Amino acid sequence: MLRRNLISLALASAMLTPLAAPAYAQSSPRAVQTAVALERPIVSRHEGRFNGRRVAYDAFVERVATRDAQGVPAAQLGVISYVARDQGAGHERPVIFIFNGGPGAASHLLHMGAMGPKRLAIPDDITAPAADFRVIENQYSLLDVADLVFFDPPGTGFSRMEPGVSLDSQHSVAADATQLVELVRGWTAKHGRQNSPRYLIGESYGTVRVAEAASQLQAAGLPLDGAVMISQGVNILEYAQRPGNIISFAVSLPTLSAIAWSHGRADRQGRSFEQFIADASAFGGGEYLNLLFLGDKAPEDRRRIAAAKLEEFTGISRDYYLSHDLKITKQEYRFALFPGQVLGEHDARYVGPVAGGDPFRVVTSGYARTFKEYLEKDLHAAQVGTYINMDPIGFNDWDWGPNRSPFGNWDFTKLVTGVFEANPRFHLMVANGYYDTQTTVGAMDYLVNQSPWPSDRVTSASYQGGHMAYTVEGSLERLNNDIRRLIERSR
Repeated sequence: MLRRNLISLALASAMLTPLAAPAYAQSSPRAVQTAVALERPIVSRHEGRFNGRRVAYDAFVERVATRDAQGVPAAQLGVISYVARDQGAGHERPVIFIFNGGPGAASHLLHMGAMGPKRLAIPDDITAPAADFRVIENQYSLLDVADLVFFDPPGTGFSRMEPGVSLDSQHSVAADATQLVELVRGWTAKHGRQNSPRYLIGESYGTVRVAEAASQLQAAGLPLDGAVMISQGVNILEYAQRPGNIISFAVSLPTLSAIAWSHGRADRQGRSFEQFIADASAFGGGEYLNLLFLGDKAPEDRRRIAAAKLEEFTGISRDYYLSHDLKITKQEYRFALFPGQVLGEHDARYVGPVAGGDPFRVVTSGYARTFKEYLEKDLHAAQVGTYINMDPIGFNDWDWGPNRSPFGNWDFTKLVTGVFEANPRFHLMVANGYYDTQTTVGAMDYLVNQSPWPSDRVTSASYQGGHMAYTVEGSLERLNNDIRRLIERSR
């Protein structure tokens, strides 16, 4: 029992950590303070076909100066943005600010994987070697409907602190979001877009940034038209599997079931994928949750029936469940489904030897490598300096607010509720991948169901794929089309 609890705590402390990056992107805390050579904007002209529409656009690599909450100069953000030419009234064209999570991760994953004008195409055959990955035009990019601005927090990308400013001063939920707010203010002023509709797209920890920044923007008189949370982390308490958190086991069951289905280890009983996941969700939120609540007082006959159902859904034997209080953590499951091998933490469709680490790293490393090449060849930014994929901040060293802990009362839903109440235009979309063992589809459903948000202004969607579901081309197409519909609804 003690061992299982320690594993659960280890998983909880690892939640939302930056994805692995190759050696060239690593850095020490001192190195990230090094200034970059970006005295004037680097502007290049391009065109491409996005969502069937030919778009001519300019790419900008430039600096935006920011201040902290007290108005003191804090950072020089290195910003990459794409602005369409000849698209009609500029002030009516939306601007989307896009970022990844971490905390302390740069935006290269969403940039090269989903939203930018070029993308690294990952074959749907997940056994394909990295040599088969190709950089192609991203026909699914949102450039047909909006201009795109990518945010890298200080200490990542080309963004650096002002001399004498401690990087640690930005390692908090509030300060980090203030940097994004300053980017929105500074970039829109520099490009004359103060009156354009504004949207945020954040991934993983970036969804916490969405909540905090949306609230700060509203208070600053810069209200948003909408936001997108990809692989949401707003209600981490409900999926961090600490001892006694029975909700986390119930909301994780659909993810374990989807993983078992993908590997042929589930008892499908002729059901479609959608019906199978719906049945797992119903069982998880019903009989399973009730038995977890009863604990040692649960009747033995009900426990045995439930263990058989859990085997049906997850591929783990009923005997295991009966000897482990009907529980298996997501982390344990990664090692248990195929003994001697491990499932990818960010996308559990990927399987590899335990000694090899996370098998999904082949994808994240591919994004990092090709984005570096893209910066040099397409954006002509080779002379700027080192693009840092992650700031080496520890998850437990981040200031999460009054509780100063990632596992205190993370009531970020209240921030979003306040934005909904103050801004009748604001729309929200929440998206998750089925095979993500970090941020789960069940936790997303729990967030939406438990939040007092107006149902006519909230949409949620689950996609084939993992933490970065856009690695699957069909999911990328659907995700960006869903975002287009969000923009249409909020205009």
